[in-house]
Amino acid sequence: MAPPRHPLRRSLDAARGPSGRRKMSLRPLLCSVTLALAGCTTLGPDFTPPRTDWEEGWTSPTLARLAPPPGGADNTLWWRQFKDPALDALISAAMAENRDLKVSGLRVLEARAQLGIANAGLKPQLIEGTASAGYGANAPDFAPIGKSDFAFASAGANAAWELDFWGRFRRGVESADANYFANVANFDDFAIILRAEVARLYISYRTTEAQLKITQENAALQKRSVEITEVLFRNGAEGELDVVQARTQYLATIAAIPQLEAGLQQTRNAITELLGRPPGPLPELALGPQALPTTPAGITLELPADLLRRRPDVRAAAYRAAAQSAQIGIAQSELYPSLALTGSIGVTTTSLGGASNIVTLGVGPALRWNLFDFGRIHGNVQVQDARLEQALQAYQQQVVSAAREVDSAAIAFVKSHEEDVILDQSQQAAKRALDIAQTGYREGFNDFQRVLDAQAALFRQQESFVINRGQHASDLIAVYKAIGGGWLPSAEGDYADAETRARMRARSNWGRLLDAPAAPAPQDAAHP
Repeated sequence: MAPPRHPLRRSLDAARGPSGRRKMSLRPLLCSVTLALAGCTTLGPDFTPPRTDWEEGWTSPTLARLAPPPGGADNTLWWRQFKDPALDALISAAMAENRDLKVSGLRVLEARAQLGIANAGLKPQLIEGTASAGYGANAPDFAPIGKSDFAFASAGANAAWELDFWGRFRRGVESADANYFANVANFDDFAIILRAEVARLYISYRTTEAQLKITQENAALQKRSVEITEVLFRNGAEGELDVVQARTQYLATIAAIPQLEAGLQQTRNAITELLGRPPGPLPELALGPQALPTTPAGITLELPADLLRRRPDVRAAAYRAAAQSAQIGIAQSELYPSLALTGSIGVTTTSLGGASNIVTLGVGPALRWNLFDFGRIHGNVQVQDARLEQALQAYQQQVVSAAREVDSAAIAFVKSHEEDVILDQSQQAAKRALDIAQTGYREGFNDFQRVLDAQAALFRQQESFVINRGQHASDLIAVYKAIGGGWLPSAEGDYADAETRARMRARSNWGRLLDAPAAPAPQDAAHP
């Protein structure tokens, strides 16, 4: 089967007979083309917000059991639930100084400028001027220089305005608009990730501090046992085996200290990097208690009905699909003729005697049509359509990944809480076991090995408890990150700080574009 012909190509074929000879005069043909142009609308598909069968109203069953009814909480400043001034200060510093966040904000400004370029397509696209001047002689008279020489000058201007019959420029604005909101969503998403990562590293730092403290306390306890066994050995009350076993356990414990100290500094360096600083001290750490923050007893969440579509990364995926959808209409517009209104004016003047000034004016249409390039254009339409389908599939996958992240974070939080309760009881039991073993050893009811075993068991249980307590706090952070918590509405100047804006203004004329507040996302765009 032969491929369908372009509508306007069929109208041209109808003007010819079976032999291909033209049966219509040029004027009726031009009239038919003009009428066809006048009746055309915006080409390409109108974007339909992507949906999945299950995402509307979806929520994690585990998370729903933990959270109060919607409207009973605010997830915006979730990190303040830890009531730790040091954490608050670190997050504020990261939001002000993180370089990657600055780059993300500058991409929003770049998208604003790209939107301005797209809007310019709706206005006259080509305006150019020319000017020239010179000095010459009236050569045919062979007159001496200075007697028949003359000066001349000319100036002119040309303008063109391509009429947007097929919506190519309107689709360009639509695509740039969606791309702008996709960059805004990317900025919001990076801000969520940044706050969560700072909080996670801070929890890791305090967890390592607690591990180091427990290790040092147990090392001191075990060192005391070494000293006691050495005294008993010198007095002949105990054998050398108790001394060696006690010293072995003590040395194994203190051997873990250098690794913990290295981990502490490495975590601090990771935090300084997020704050845009070189490795060094963090004054913010001294603002809070030198202890692991207490995880709130009850989780405080607000679960909107559109939990998944609220996430900035999901919104960004939808806007990317919307931007790509408009590219199909732009590609299809190349199949049709483009009509531009052109105008020109020119003035020529000379000092030559008897010559008058000349003024030229010109106004008229200009038609451009790639009649012999439909194969390439059709191929480009197919490319853009395939890219749209890729963007839609990517959106579907982003929604699935978001749902997985929410539910995985919720179940991890629930189970680490259950483990926290058990490990707390376990470490209390280990403390009691050590007291009993030490008492029995002093009274001669058991040997020193029972004391060493009890000490080792207490150390393990205390370390496991502290590690899980830190993991429990990190799991709560992961929950808030998964539901899109910490997403703050952007205000004026959020996308570039004052120093950056000053440098950019010194280089280029940005007008008010650098200070303009972020436009709200339209309710009928990627997510109605």
